[in-house]
Amino acid sequence: MEIETPRGPARVELDAPGPGKPRYLLAITHGAGGGVDAPDIAAVSAAAAAEGAAVARITQPYRVAGRRMPGSATGPQDEAWRSVVEQVRAWPELAGAPLVLAGRSNGARVACRTAAALEAAAVVALAFPLHPPGRPERSRAGELRGAGVPTLVVNGDRDPFGVPDPADATTLVVRQGERHDLAKDVESLAAVVVEWLARHVG
Repeated sequence: MEIETPRGPARVELDAPGPGKPRYLLAITHGAGGGVDAPDIAAVSAAAAAEGAAVARITQPYRVAGRRMPGSATGPQDEAWRSVVEQVRAWPELAGAPLVLAGRSNGARVACRTAAALEAAAVVALAFPLHPPGRPERSRAGELRGAGVPTLVVNGDRDPFGVPDPADATTLVVRQGERHDLAKDVESLAAVVVEWLARHVG
């Protein structure tokens, strides 16, 4: 379904459990040039749904509009994300469920930047891009620290975007031999995520 935001329509694919309140609502989004069908997103979404979570895979407005990249300004992207997440969490079948924000790469940055404003219970950051490739002086660690809620970061040790410092997240998982796509073993990655969420969210 499409949901209107101040920055154009976003697309939401919702997997909701059966009758009763979901364990939590996982709102998850893609990287700058990717989609919600990325292997790690798909695996985490399926694993969370199997554990009784509601999962909203959100395609951001710039991608719905056919643009490859979100642009350099973070404000418009964050505004659109807040709008669509607020609308989804207000649906009667999801009302009151703890909110988990998640994303890969650029989507992980968006999740971290908006966690406090959306009163999220936790953040899952897949392949958090600590800095542009070859530019370690342009660190984005402040976005991780600014989330203000329990945060799980999963990065590959060969990621050209760098690996965050353990001090900047509640939990840092570094996957050996993996690069930015985290596609080597998505089933075990998903298991790590849902086990962590069970401990930190419920």
